[in-house]
Amino acid sequence: MHWADVAAQSLSHKGDKHVVSTGITPSGEFHIGHLREILTGDMIARAARDAGLDVEFVFVIDSADPLRKVYDFLGPEYEQFVGNQLGAIPAPKEDGNPDWERFENEGWTYANHFLEPFLSALHQIGVQPRLIDNLESYRKGNFAALSKIACDRAEDIRECIERISGRELPDGWFPWSPLNSKGGLDKVRVTGYDYPLVHWEDEYGENGSSDITKGEGKLPWRIDWPAKWGWIGVTCEAFGKDHGAAGGSYSTGREIVEILGHKPPQPLVYEWISLKGKGAMSSSAGNTVGPIEALKLVPPEILRLLIAKSKPNKAIEFDTGMGLVTLADEYERLSARNFEQELANQELSRRQRVQIEDAAGAMRMASTISGNQVQSAAVTFRHLALLAQTKKSDEDVWRSLNDSGAVLTVTPQLQDRLDRMRYWIQSPHFPDEMRIQILSQPSVDVIQHFNEEEVNILRALTVELSNCQWTKKDISAAIPRSIESLTVSHKWLAYKVAYLCLMGVEKGPRLAPILSEMDRNEIVSLLESCIQILDS
Repeated sequence: MHWADVAAQSLSHKGDKHVVSTGITPSGEFHIGHLREILTGDMIARAARDAGLDVEFVFVIDSADPLRKVYDFLGPEYEQFVGNQLGAIPAPKEDGNPDWERFENEGWTYANHFLEPFLSALHQIGVQPRLIDNLESYRKGNFAALSKIACDRAEDIRECIERISGRELPDGWFPWSPLNSKGGLDKVRVTGYDYPLVHWEDEYGENGSSDITKGEGKLPWRIDWPAKWGWIGVTCEAFGKDHGAAGGSYSTGREIVEILGHKPPQPLVYEWISLKGKGAMSSSAGNTVGPIEALKLVPPEILRLLIAKSKPNKAIEFDTGMGLVTLADEYERLSARNFEQELANQELSRRQRVQIEDAAGAMRMASTISGNQVQSAAVTFRHLALLAQTKKSDEDVWRSLNDSGAVLTVTPQLQDRLDRMRYWIQSPHFPDEMRIQILSQPSVDVIQHFNEEEVNILRALTVELSNCQWTKKDISAAIPRSIESLTVSHKWLAYKVAYLCLMGVEKGPRLAPILSEMDRNEIVSLLESCIQILDS
């Protein structure tokens, strides 16, 4: 059973109606790591619906959270906004300075700026949650009733946090953070409470009162989170391992929500997604690959598979090079399988049956539209990458696939794959080991260093490639055959000579598949030109 189905089954024991929730703070550019959060929630909600439950999926935008610091991508003007809520400050322009014009004329905020491209990615990837803006919710009074309980029971909540987290809260701590005279949440001290007003004094010597019902402030995170569970009615939430650690915010939240008069949601803790060779993704550090960028490389269903095929407690290393090629080809293999037929085999072992069920579940969750049968594109990413680099036009690509019998009809799906592949090839993410660069003319600097043995190999190689059948199989046999009549020190020298003459490097991608997709006359002509240079 797929991990999302297991979560759905657990929910079914607690009733027929559920709210699955995820959330995020729009403090910087969203990245692939953020997709794990929302896709985990989306897949649980989908599995629960498949099980016949009435499920709503919500995505909370924590725009009431403050700007923590002036990140590297922000200009120095943002120093004035440190501590201010993300949904109440202007968005940055390309130069990192505040876009006051859009802020004043359109209300375009910092939170809007980073959220918009992420929502566009969600649309492409088939995720359609109900969006809940946290700052707007505070201002509408959605938190008011539970905030009152929190303030009324401040000592109970303090005891809960200190006991579970193992840390002592400072003197004067209060379960409501008022906005200070500068509109920020920092450096403000609560001086009294008289519902709905929380009285305060800030570091600037100003005094004032914060109205809970109007959202003139917010609950601290460890209370804000369970309060959201309460007023939204959350019954299941996916969140990162930092929140799920012992003494973390879920540990305190599950007791605090009881104080607020509600039940804690069923948790699902997930591991991080890291970027291969660079560690955990961080928007503030610039160590990211954004969802939009990733969707330019591969179709959305392949990104969904990345999340679907791994259990949430397993860390994922996102590799935009060969790892992505492997993932894409895995998708094609899985989409070509008939899982229903495989499961009908009564001789399957329990382990085999579980593996098939997990694969089937992963592909069900990989589809961007619930219930849609995933179709294979009938061509691997490796082969498509080869064709995209060796053929001069899309028509030449389709002709090659048609001639081989791999593809008879060019579908919109396949055209989409080729478009993304061409973008990938031009990007820095494309793996060097798959990059094909056949020379238009010989590299004199390279071949002038050929010794007598290598020159003889070149002559023999030119003859063999001139006369063999121009197929992958025959080319593959012709290259090593070029040294059979020669006394050479190493058999791999035939490939070395071929690579140096054709690509200007000593090694590269498999030659036979590449050459079979290219014009024989162009290849032989290039080799003959090398001979002419050496003979001159």
